[in-house]
Formats: sequence, C-alpha cells, structure tokens
Amino acid sequence: MIRFTPLVAFFVVMFYSLDIFSQEVKIRGKVIDGKRESGLEFANVALLTPSDSSLVTGGMSDLDGNFEFSTAAGEYILRVGFIGYLEFYEKITLGESKNSVNLGTITLVEDAQNLDEVVVEGVTSMFESDIDKRTYNVENSIVAEGQTASQLLSTLPSIQMDDEGGITMRGSGNILIYINGRPSNLSGDDAESILSQFPANSIKSVELITNPSSRYDATGDGGIINIVLKKNEKTGFNGQVNASIGTRDKYQAGLNLNYGTEKANFYGSYNWQDRRQLEFGEGSRSNYLDGFSPKLEQDQDGYELEKTHLVRAGVDYNISEKGLFGVYFQGNFDDETEYSDVTQLNISQTGSIDSSFVRQNNEWSTSANYEGGVNYTLTLDSLGQKLYSSFSYSYDTREQTDYSNQEFFDADGNSDPTKRLIQTNDRPRTSNLYVAQLDYEKPFQNGAKIETGLKATLGNWQWSQEFAQGDQFSDFEPVVVDTLSDTFDFDESVYAAYFTYKNTKGKFGYQLGLRGEYTRTLGETVRNNESIPNNYLNLFPSAFLSYTIAAENELTLNYTRRISRPSIWDLAPIYRVRDQYNFSIGNPYLQPEFTDSYEIGYMKGWERYLLNATVYHRYSTDVETRITILTDNNVAIQSRENADTRASTGFELINQIQIFNNLDATLTGNLFYSKINAENIEQSFSNENFSWTLNLLANWLIPNWFSVQAQGNFRGPIVLAQGQIEPQYSLNIGLRKDVLKGKATISANVSDIFNTRNFRITTSNPRFDEKRVFQRETRVGTLSFTYRFGGFKERAEDNRSRRDGGDGGDDF
Repeated sequence: MIRFTPLVAFFVVMFYSLDIFSQEVKIRGKVIDGKRESGLEFANVALLTPSDSSLVTGGMSDLDGNFEFSTAAGEYILRVGFIGYLEFYEKITLGESKNSVNLGTITLVEDAQNLDEVVVEGVTSMFESDIDKRTYNVENSIVAEGQTASQLLSTLPSIQMDDEGGITMRGSGNILIYINGRPSNLSGDDAESILSQFPANSIKSVELITNPSSRYDATGDGGIINIVLKKNEKTGFNGQVNASIGTRDKYQAGLNLNYGTEKANFYGSYNWQDRRQLEFGEGSRSNYLDGFSPKLEQDQDGYELEKTHLVRAGVDYNISEKGLFGVYFQGNFDDETEYSDVTQLNISQTGSIDSSFVRQNNEWSTSANYEGGVNYTLTLDSLGQKLYSSFSYSYDTREQTDYSNQEFFDADGNSDPTKRLIQTNDRPRTSNLYVAQLDYEKPFQNGAKIETGLKATLGNWQWSQEFAQGDQFSDFEPVVVDTLSDTFDFDESVYAAYFTYKNTKGKFGYQLGLRGEYTRTLGETVRNNESIPNNYLNLFPSAFLSYTIAAENELTLNYTRRISRPSIWDLAPIYRVRDQYNFSIGNPYLQPEFTDSYEIGYMKGWERYLLNATVYHRYSTDVETRITILTDNNVAIQSRENADTRASTGFELINQIQIFNNLDATLTGNLFYSKINAENIEQSFSNENFSWTLNLLANWLIPNWFSVQAQGNFRGPIVLAQGQIEPQYSLNIGLRKDVLKGKATISANVSDIFNTRNFRITTSNPRFDEKRVFQRETRVGTLSFTYRFGGFKERAEDNRSRRDGGDGGDDF
C-alpha cells in the first residue's frame, strides 16, 4: 500500500505541471543596459493594444534582467522602458502555433536628451529589489569610496555589526558571507577583520538574500550576504586606476585591467591598503560578590595598523559556441599591528579607588590566503538548458603573537612589582577549504523550469595557542601555562543535493524546492586528547508563491527552512585572555541552530515610486547565544550556548522614490519583535523587546556641478538572553564629480559625521550588571580619484534601444 505523503504530493504536482499550462503563449526575454552590458532590473515590459495603446498585460524584469509572463495569442505593441532610458517599441504577433516565444535580448540606452540636462550616472539607483534578494550597486556609492568592505556593509540597510565583528540582518544573526558566490576561507578573529581585507573599491555589488531558496546553501539562518568583486567584460583593452587618502593615515590604491576578444576575456586587478584606525572602549561592572570591590571601571585606548594586498586574475574562454571555460586565482595578504592601553579601577562602596591595573597590549599578525578555481558552463540548447560545474580550493595561514605588560597599583597609587605580569600568546592558524559543485537547468516550452545540483564543501581548520606568563618568581620571563595552551583541530564536510521546480499559470507563479544536506564534523583537542564527532542529515524545503495583480503589482508568499552551523570561532575550547578580569572561550559541544522562515510580500510600482512591503516571521530552535558568567574569582567568562528558542516577527517597508529627474531617495524601515527563551541555560535567561531600524539613501545631482549622496541609519535595541545591544545611529555624506570628459572621477566623503556609530551593550545577571561601550574610528574624511581608460568601442547601433536574437518566423 502506497502512503500519499506531502512529499509524494509535491512531486506529483511538480511533474504534472510540466504540460498543463500550454494553452497560453509564454513570453520571455532579457533586458540589458546598453552602456554597462549588464541585466537591467525592474524594467517595465508591457503589451499594448495596437488600436489605442491601452495596457493588456506585462511584468518586470528580475535582478538579472530576465522576464517572463503569459498572454493570449494576437497582435500587440511591445513596450520596454526604465527611468532615464529610451523606451523600446515594436509590433509583434503571437501565433497559436507556439506556446512559448523568446523575445531575445532587448537593449535599453540612456536618454541622450536627459543626459544634456542631467547626468544619469549621478542618479543611477544604488538599490535594486527582488522577491528574495536585494542588490546594492556599491559602484554607485559615493559614501563608500576609500572604505573597507566591513565599513561598507555597516552603511547598508538592515545590516548591523557588533564589537566582535558579528553581523546581523533584520535583527537576526548567523549570516552566511559569500565572496563571488563562494564561502570565504580568510582568517581573522571575526567577520569584521576578514572583510576589512577587501577595499570597498574592489567591490561591484552586495547582494542581501533574506530568504534563500533550496538552490542556495542551507547555512545561515539569518540569510546570505554575497559580495561580488569587480570583473570587467568589455571588448578590447581597458581598465581603471583608483587611489584615495583618508584622515589620520588611511591610504588605498587599486588597478583593474581587462582585455576582451570574441573568444576570451582576460581580467586582473591589484588593490593595496595602508590604514591606521583608532579604537577605544569603556566599561562599568557592578559586582555582587563578597570579598571584592563592588565596582569595576575600565578604559581602553588604542589603534590598529593594517596593510593589505589583494591580487586577482582570471580568464573566461569560449571553447565553442556552447561551452565557456573559466579559471581564476586570488591572493589576499594582510599585515597587522595592534596596540592598546587598558586601565582598570576597583572602586569601593564610597567611590574611592581600592586598587588599579594598567595593562599594555601589543599584537602582531601576518596572514596569507590563496584561492584558485575552475568552472565550465555548457549550454545544451537554444531554450536555455545548461550544465554548470565548478571546483575551487583555498588555503589560509596566519601567524599571530600577543604581548602584554600589566602593572598593579594600590589605593595610594603606588606600584607593587610583586603583582606585575608579563604575558605572551602565540596563536598560529591554518585552514583548507575545497568546494565542488554541479548544477543543471532545464527550461520547458511552456515556461516551466527545473534546477537540480550537487555540492560538496570540505573544510579543515586548526587553531593553536601557547600562552605564557612571567612574574617576579621567573624574573618576568614568560613560562608556558598548560591550562591556557592547546590546539583545536576541526573538520567539517557538507554534502548537498537540491531540486527546484518553477512555473506559472496565468497570474499565479510558484517555485517549490527541496534540499538535503549531510554533515560530518569532528573536533579534536590536543591537551585533553578529546574527540567530539557530530554527524547529521537534514532536509530543507522551500516554497515561493506569487500572484501578479497587474503590471508592476505583485503579491508574494514564501517559506524556507535553514540551518546555522557553529563556526570554528564558536567551537574552539581555547581561552582568550583579554585581561585578568575578562576571558572568552568557545564551546565545542554547540549544536546547529534551525530556523523556519515565513514571509508575505507586496510590491507595487508607479512611474516614479516603487513600494516593497514584507511581513516576516522566524522561529528558531537550539539558538546559539552569547552568555557571560562571573566566577567566584570575579572573572567574567564569555562563551556560547544553545538556547531553547527564539521568535522574531517584523514588518519591513522599502520605498524607492524618483522625486525629480536629478533627485531620488530610498527609505527603508524595519519594525520587529524578538523573544529569546534561554531558561534551559538558567532560569532568568529569557528576554524580549520591540526594535526597529531606519535607513535613508538619497542621491542629488546638481547639473554641471557634482553629485551628492547622503546615507543615514538608525538601529533600535537588539535583544539578548542577558540584556540587549543598545540603539545606534550614524550619518554619512559624499560628493562626486566627473572630470576629463567623463574619463575620471573625483569624490570626497565623510563617514559618521556625528561620531555616533559605537557599540553599546548592557548585560544583567544575578551576580553582576555591566555596561560596555566600544568604538572603532568611524568618523573619517576621504578624498578619492578614479581614472578610466581603454580601447572599448561603442557599436554604431548602440545609440538606440534595440532587440537582438529571439525567435523568428511568422509567430513573432
């Protein structure tokens, strides 16, 4: 007897749908920007009645410029347009003998008349939105000139970064970071230190995938951030040179080269940074322990010197009309020096100083990351059937040495040499990452499409630490402390397979998917000779539904299930000594976190206004959360634990407004409620609150002068099991002007004008209450220059919007 399970029903509906929608004519094609030769998102594609040009039906192009919709057979006027571009018109006939018509590529060019009055480049939208993904074209970001990737991300809507370099999106953490669609293997103490190795000028765009489908890795329950690096694909020899200088010793320079022929495209780039960044922090802890001063005050001042080199090279070669082969190499090299002075005061009940510590910290580190890969794309037929395969390998090595000199002073300010400490910490790290992938796409004549694929991600990370301490008994020569020295070796292998099916019926569209991932992990410690395996198999369904109310008016509903696996940072059971009162350590027994995500979206476009509204709900189990405990020795130890559940419900509203031809604005607001239940850890470890974020991005072009860009954001509190991250706001502004007949650009910007982008956290516990503030230097003025050169020649027909390719014959 066969059981009719939901999974069986899913496959029955999926395959039955291949042929049931053949009564209508499916129209598809692609809209591209004639100048940039890239897909043009949200172009308006409409079919008009020939007699009176009234609207019959239509749709909008997606992030890649592709569009498709259905209509009845007949004669129409095809109209394709976008703000700032010449509209394209053509009479077409859709016959009943074909149920699917490919319109080919429709190229839109900028309106030359508008260019005489308004330079369209000055108001080119930085923000693009789709059902499950938002793209920020940071090449158009004036306020990001001369910054790093981490600083760039902190200016984008819905993204926040904390003092540990952690990233949250829509208030949820555990974000998966991709570089060019692949996981990064760069080393660092946190995501911020990794991203700082990429200059913002090396980045083309940033994609925020808030609710990824089954085609994407299931990792990252908060979503995916994909950083797309620049790679030119124009014909002939061309490139650009850029350089910038920032206040307090911040320098950056880069070179991008490209040589394109009919068969191949060669590209290469080099980016260099030399940056000095100030850092400061302060904290106040009230202790409720007997035998210790009731209050601890701490101040920290320091700076970081960082030099980075980023080298990229590759070639894409058309080995045949249907086959494209690519190979690339990337090298990241980083050299850092950090210094800080830390003063800690033990305060009595009366407010006087009981004792104090003064600590000087020095840190030196060098790292090198090498990555290479190959890929091959085979186009099997004219309908778009494709087979894609890729393989990449990256190796990372990092050497880091810490040195600290700590002195003790009594209540009268006298130094006590018997309590002086010299501490050293050697922390070498290495990692290897292999990624192999095979994807297959099959479109059908009726407009349906299946996607399936396999992927293997194999990684190994090894972290070591040799901590030594010297005092008067060792003549201040550091002696290795065994309890604080160890090596942690971690292997993680993830094998995945996925299948998705998408189709439309009239105004309804749907995409159903299922992904399976088998994970094998093994953590091993050297000191205790302990092995910690963890193997599990999980299924991750996804469903996306849409209903087109009218042209540029759509309603969507989607569901996904995702996982967040603990990283080496969270797992390594090695104590990191910040000072004698503050330690942190990983938890090798952490379990993966699972999240079910639901979204309802509504999108409506007018001539000068685009509205995108989303209501979302996320429910997570085994939530990885930050926990701080205070020992009987008055030492705060921060670690990670799995909390029972977390629920987040929110409403996000995105408004894109073309106020005038030379002024646009994007206003993004997000209101959400979060509740975390961690009573499995301790009875009082539960918390909830309302929070919100607000982001404004405005572009203003002053004709014949320059472009102005302003970006400001506000983030409300973020709930934690033991407290909250306090609100934060900032404002950035920049100017840009094209010179040398458009071949060069000069820009100037100031980030965080009011110097308010700091990290503040409040922690409450029966044993202590604590408030901390940490801030990296964020108020920076930058002057940048970019020069573009090359032999790329515009084709003669590129001065008008046109259509290329597609189906011919009587049916079109």
